Amino acid sequence: MARLRSDFWVSAHLRRLGIEGIAAVQRRRGAAEAGAIFVKVDRLDGRADLYGPAPQSLVNSDGDTDRRFVPLMREAESADVESRIGKEIRFDGDLWIVEIDDRAGRHLLDLAE
Repeated sequence: MARLRSDFWVSAHLRRLGIEGIAAVQRRRGAAEAGAIFVKVDRLDGRADLYGPAPQSLVNSDGDTDRRFVPLMREAESADVESRIGKEIRFDGDLWIVEIDDRAGRHLLDLAE
């Protein structure tokens, strides 16, 4: 079973966040079919979190096709998170960035265990 396209996943996640009353935008559009997705959570106090795709070794191998994420930075200075995003873009120009504004740090992502 194939994984959901990146453009569909981003659109659905933005809708899900909106339904929960969490402000979010698509900040960068990547490759529609399989671009990596990064999520920045701005805590609106100068701190931010950054989540990226989970390595395949952390994703269930039982046919699970859901996207899973891992925290890359937590409660870091927003400027440091932006610097990391810039590095990720230089490494992979086809990635997506979703930005969430939420003081509590809510993101509704499925995290890898």
